[in-house]
Amino acid sequence: MQNILKLDLAGQPRGWITAQEAVSAYARGDVVYGVGEPLPPILGGIQRLTGKRSRIDLQPIIALQGRVRPGFSLPLCNRTLFRRDDHRCLYCGHQHARADLTRDHVLPTSRGGTDRWENVVAACRRCNWQKDNRTPEEAGMPLLAVPFRPNTWEWHFLAKERVLADQMDYLSQQFKAERAWAH
Repeated sequence: MQNILKLDLAGQPRGWITAQEAVSAYARGDVVYGVGEPLPPILGGIQRLTGKRSRIDLQPIIALQGRVRPGFSLPLCNRTLFRRDDHRCLYCGHQHARADLTRDHVLPTSRGGTDRWENVVAACRRCNWQKDNRTPEEAGMPLLAVPFRPNTWEWHFLAKERVLADQMDYLSQQFKAERAWAH
């Protein structure tokens, strides 16, 4: 079953929920509005007195009741990092399977570098080993792209393997720039 993009009342992405969680939100009356073409309906049981079958039509994007909270902490994990970097080692430029990539700190943590989006890149094991505890300049291994912190919209796209067309259209309207991984 497809995941549903959850929005706050202002239309800001706030996470992904399962179809079952969305059905519960619809049943509780928590869904304020939906965006996108309806997904195949979820059919429930038959009401004993009327003989009618319950049905909920989910949309791929739903806004839920609740407070609008400013900001969203973008978790940094290898899965989203590798997707940001297109599963490409940013030193040699070759694409790799996720299992063959590592997280490399541009400024090594032992030298004061931090574990944040702007200081980490995907690197193949060979390049990470070769760079060792040095900066790219010291190792003679220039970066092929500048590491960046994705915005909330980009992060929500990177966090999911399967994104529906309506969800992609909604999210990509707020991407900072043209992204190779967004096609």
